[in-house]
Amino acid sequence: MTKSGSIAVGIVLGCLGVIITGLQVTDVPVAAQAPTRVFELRTYTANPGKFDAMKARFRDHILPLFKKHNLTVVGFWTHADPPTSENTLVYILAHESREAAKKNWAAFIADPVRKEVWAETEKDGPINMKVDSVYLNPTEFSPIK
Repeated sequence: MTKSGSIAVGIVLGCLGVIITGLQVTDVPVAAQAPTRVFELRTYTANPGKFDAMKARFRDHILPLFKKHNLTVVGFWTHADPPTSENTLVYILAHESREAAKKNWAAFIADPVRKEVWAETEKDGPINMKVDSVYLNPTEFSPIK
């Protein structure tokens, strides 16, 4: 083999190594991402006079149960302006998938501690007037996925 032929073979082998390495590196992040991850936007409206009880129930009882049942909290908010600032709580959960959300919510609902908390905190009547839930998919340009 000539010197130029050896160089050509070396270049080709080097390029193949880069391509193969590149394919392996490229495949790793794609496989590590969760393409089915979804977010759940939940809006709670409290019955009159029950907003503080609603916030206390989340703060004191529900958050540990969410953690226990893999319901990952992104954040909690209240409306900034009246009248809804007086009775509306909004939060977002992150789920590995819709199937995981369904499974984790079922475990949360069935949890005996949750049932005890509900019984205790609602002995004077229901706290929630209304609960809305919407699932959201992140866009390709979303900073959170």
